[in-house]
Amino acid sequence: MNISTSEHVNAVNVPTQENVFMKDTNVIILAAGEGTRFKSDTPKVLHKISGKTIVERVIDTVINDFGETIVVVGYRSAEVKKAITESGKYKNIVFVEQKRQLGSGDAVKQAEKKLKNFNGNVIVISGDIPLLKKETIGKLLDIHEKEKAVCTVLTCEFENPENYGRIVRNGGIVKSIIEEKDANAEIKKIKEINTGIYVFSAQELFKALKKIKSDNAKGEYYLTDVVLVFSSQNKKIVACKTNSAEEIIGINNRYELSKAENILRKNILKNLMFSGVSISDPETTYIDETVVIEKDATILPSTIIKGKTKIESGCVIGPFSYIENSLVGRNVEIKASFVYGAEISKDVKIGPFSHIRPESKIGPKARIGNFSEIKKSSIGENTKVSHLSYIGDSQLGKDINIGAGTITCNYDGKLKHKTEIGDGSFIGSNTNFVAPVKIGKGVLVAAGSTITEDVPDKMLAIARERQIIKRRRK
Repeated sequence: MNISTSEHVNAVNVPTQENVFMKDTNVIILAAGEGTRFKSDTPKVLHKISGKTIVERVIDTVINDFGETIVVVGYRSAEVKKAITESGKYKNIVFVEQKRQLGSGDAVKQAEKKLKNFNGNVIVISGDIPLLKKETIGKLLDIHEKEKAVCTVLTCEFENPENYGRIVRNGGIVKSIIEEKDANAEIKKIKEINTGIYVFSAQELFKALKKIKSDNAKGEYYLTDVVLVFSSQNKKIVACKTNSAEEIIGINNRYELSKAENILRKNILKNLMFSGVSISDPETTYIDETVVIEKDATILPSTIIKGKTKIESGCVIGPFSYIENSLVGRNVEIKASFVYGAEISKDVKIGPFSHIRPESKIGPKARIGNFSEIKKSSIGENTKVSHLSYIGDSQLGKDINIGAGTITCNYDGKLKHKTEIGDGSFIGSNTNFVAPVKIGKGVLVAAGSTITEDVPDKMLAIARERQIIKRRRK
């Protein structure tokens, strides 16, 4: 029997070289499952982990290094395909559909028509292994080529291997892979598990798939049964063991999702700190992998930064801040505030307890203070909105002071209207601007005014009833 022994098990110690055969290797990603243990209407592979869907992370592992990538979809396939394609960043994705959920072997069979004339290798990856590294796939393929195997399976040892298929050996030689539900008590003691990551000779794979049966506890066609087929035919199988248990965690429920996200989060924060970002309390800091933070920025405790956010050098973010899909310029301070979909220029101070909403642009050296909200507005250089104010659908020039309690009344019940305030104006506290209204440059608006008409440059506007004092009735 010509099957590899454990001499070839440790992939992480095999030198990686530039694989000239990588472009002659195609990839099949299995993303058809419902993920019933998630108890969710959303397909399992579309749940997010640090800003990206599970399946997107798997695709990113292989998309630029190999030939064609085939994604097998099934449960709510239209949603899965849309989620993968709508970003436009994946150019060589091909979808095939598994109309009935008949197991991993049946799922791989759906790709046969796409690969019927393909004589190279095919990598098969479960679509729920988001922490897998490119280097591991490269090393797995290296071993497969060097050993001239028909099948190379990535394995790992777990202290608690529950729910994983077990690698069954005979004197160190791989004999079969037995799924948890079909394993007897003796097999369940085996700690070496199947990761769901393989390299196959494509044509040998599809020949073997025709021989597997569904006579198991789940009544499904298991991809793992092709190992038993190859073994019976004396064909070479390589078991390649990795020591990185974290990397091959499969996501089957929300608890496992949280574990994987915690691993990824720690790696993201570690990489940021090594690149020159100060993170004072990593245990309470959450930053998506899609976020860019320049060196000499400081992230304080209990801060969340998500999406396509860029934070430039010298910023101090937090504590207790949330930033999403925003550009934050140099030397900005954001304390205990929410910012999303906004552009913040350099030297701005925000917070505590500010709310900067989408399509807002905050100019250099501006100040947005406590309990102030900016919505779809432009705030000019050195303008201050320091206390308890709402600025919506507005354009504010530079060097303006907005007094406490200022409100732009931008909504008439049907439409939103614009407020414009010119450079150098001083707006007294508790002022209401009933939009649409335009305030000129250098205007002084008296405290307590309700402004309903335009005010020319350099004028004083007073819009309030004269104070009257009368004797109180008993």
